[in-house]
Amino acid sequence: MKKHYRRHSHGVSLLHAHIVTCTKYRRRVLTARVLIHLRASMRRTARALGVNLVALEAEGDHLHLMIEYPPSLSLGEIVRRLKGAAARAVRAARFPEVLKRLWGAHFWSPSYFVVSCGGAPLEAVKAYVDNQTSTAHIARRAGKDQTRLAKGKSGRTLDPRTEVRGLRL
Repeated sequence: MKKHYRRHSHGVSLLHAHIVTCTKYRRRVLTARVLIHLRASMRRTARALGVNLVALEAEGDHLHLMIEYPPSLSLGEIVRRLKGAAARAVRAARFPEVLKRLWGAHFWSPSYFVVSCGGAPLEAVKAYVDNQTSTAHIARRAGKDQTRLAKGKSGRTLDPRTEVRGLRL
């Protein structure tokens, strides 16, 4: 899968999430024709939010989504909007399998599961971050700074003490 970074006025992002949500009472109402309506509704809503729907599949009583989303939206808001629009679309279609197994106004369970995905494994990211502030790195940087301070552009040795705005360092 090719990476397409989102470019913003003050940053660049690539955020992916895997979302799982269940139908109310875990009823097995996500049939093929219900899934067609869910997909269409979720694609419209995702497009309106600026979210890219990477994958969407269902297993009778729960739905799996993989999305790519902007950092300006919270995952809770994305899930709320996707589930709400999909539930309204399916309820409006009045599928017999849905009407028979689900009563009342609810289609989805109020809960959901979300996990970030994509990019490097957590261990690799942790190792990278840990190596950024290692003492060897700091010592190496300090040595380069001392060398730079010791000789000026002309090659003369400089006094490491300097005066900055009246303060003697």
